[in-house]
Amino acid sequence: MPGMGQRELAVILDSTHDGMIAIDVTGMVTLFNAAAERLLGVGRTAVLGRSARDVIPNTRLGEVLRSGAPELNRQQDLGGVTIITNRVPVRDDTGQVVGAVAVFRDITEVRGLAAQITNLTQVQTLLEAIINSTQDAISVVDAQGNGLLINPAYTRLTGLTEADVIGKPATVDIAEGESMHLQVLRTRRPVRGVPMKVGPRRREVVVNVAPIIVGGELKGSVGVIHDVSELTRLSEELDRVKRLVRRLEAKYTFDEIVAVSPAMRTAVEQARRAAETPVTVLLRGESGTGKELFAHALHNASRRSRGPLVRVNCAALSESLLESQLFGYVEGAFTGARRGGRLGLFEEAAGGTIFLDEVGLMPLSLQGKLLRVLQERELVRVGDTRPVRVDVRVIAATNTRLEQAVAAGHFREDLYYRLNVLPIFIPPLRQRREDLPRLVSHLLRKLDEEYGRSVEDISPPALQELLSYHWPGNVRELENVLGRAMINMPYPLTCMEAVHLPPLEGPVSTGQNRGGPAGVSTLRQAVEKAERQAVSHALAAAGGNKALAARLLGIAPRTLYYKLERLQLSSPPESVCRHGFADVCNPMQTTRCP
Repeated sequence: MPGMGQRELAVILDSTHDGMIAIDVTGMVTLFNAAAERLLGVGRTAVLGRSARDVIPNTRLGEVLRSGAPELNRQQDLGGVTIITNRVPVRDDTGQVVGAVAVFRDITEVRGLAAQITNLTQVQTLLEAIINSTQDAISVVDAQGNGLLINPAYTRLTGLTEADVIGKPATVDIAEGESMHLQVLRTRRPVRGVPMKVGPRRREVVVNVAPIIVGGELKGSVGVIHDVSELTRLSEELDRVKRLVRRLEAKYTFDEIVAVSPAMRTAVEQARRAAETPVTVLLRGESGTGKELFAHALHNASRRSRGPLVRVNCAALSESLLESQLFGYVEGAFTGARRGGRLGLFEEAAGGTIFLDEVGLMPLSLQGKLLRVLQERELVRVGDTRPVRVDVRVIAATNTRLEQAVAAGHFREDLYYRLNVLPIFIPPLRQRREDLPRLVSHLLRKLDEEYGRSVEDISPPALQELLSYHWPGNVRELENVLGRAMINMPYPLTCMEAVHLPPLEGPVSTGQNRGGPAGVSTLRQAVEKAERQAVSHALAAAGGNKALAARLLGIAPRTLYYKLERLQLSSPPESVCRHGFADVCNPMQTTRCP
């Protein structure tokens, strides 16, 4: 080793458990470590510098030196000790044999390992006997999802034998439902209480499946299967409790998000990665794009999925009510306060997730308390002075331009950076038109169940009309339009036609107006045209300065931003970033993003 002295090398060699002997090209012993002294019973001073043949009984290092061929895993008797030795030649840079080395160890240790293996075999036999005697049905698969072990209780419950299951795919016993073994192998996460039907008799069961991980390596999964009849009472009790806390139930997963377009696939992939961490997530996008759907999916895919999901609409409550709802209060905090006080929604979400919808409209006076929760993981209830620790993951959502709110002093800059740790931009429907056909199919199935109809398809002309519309209300508006169209359809029809669609309120790419004669504008279109002209003239007069343009129009800056977005007017170049949100990449400046 470069830089290592002879003393350091000798210490290392004497510290090894294996004996080591080396000879040079003349057969003289040049290395004899402490383990060799112990195993051979000879001191190194009596060996070093002497011929190996004279001082080491039965040595074959000389033969290895002459032949240049290694001798591996050879057993050798040394008096009362039996060793296993490896003898190899030592070659120089030219390939010439310049010595030989033997590394050996007492075979007693190997015999001890063999005894341990025997003990492990006995333990395995005992475990198999325990598994076979339990009344719970057990199924084990390997890392590839093939059957590895079942017990007699499994056979009694499902009617399947070892010949039907062992070595077969994990799906072989499923009559209805998804294989939880395969899901656990894919996610490495346990699942509990999953209902399904198994075996040729289609027995209704509930399964719990957990991964088998040994030394950090996935070896398979084990499932315990319960006859559902044993759990009927508990299931009914659970349903009753779920009805009481339904407002905290996360209903959606990433599988329910339609993502065909690149922009939507990017958003979903970002959200999937974020779900694996406790990081604060800020969902950004226009109203109706599906921010709450993403929040549900993030919660369900996180390690907090078993905890509650609490949703708070920060724009729907007054300032005083929002504070008491979020942070709770103590008895006597204000007139009408409940005896004993009340826990806030942050505390109710302990161990789970709190979803702060419309966080951009939170009153400025409460933003400091929210910042403390994000920064210190503690809050102070209304009327109290003692801090309370909280364990909750925060997902926030907004359709407002937080950067402009910060610049205008309506939103705290420090809170902005705490919330904007991981922003996820959900594109509007007009920027993800590739998703619209699948979205329509998905929404038709959903509306079918709600309305009790059997609409199975939509005609190409009707779909083309939907594709031509710019959807200012996004997916929420699309669902509304499809629902109204379904109500307009005569009952026997199963295919939605263009004639069933209601008039789409806004400009369409075809330039047609289905609500009246050609050339006649609706009142909405006329008002929108006038608004567009007024805003454009104000921006031109203000030289692109939005604050000045808002004063010229007699409206608030936030109202102007909304109108620019709704009317799809181009923002001045100096305030638009590549994401389509003003100043996102450089929020405190007005320079263009790189």
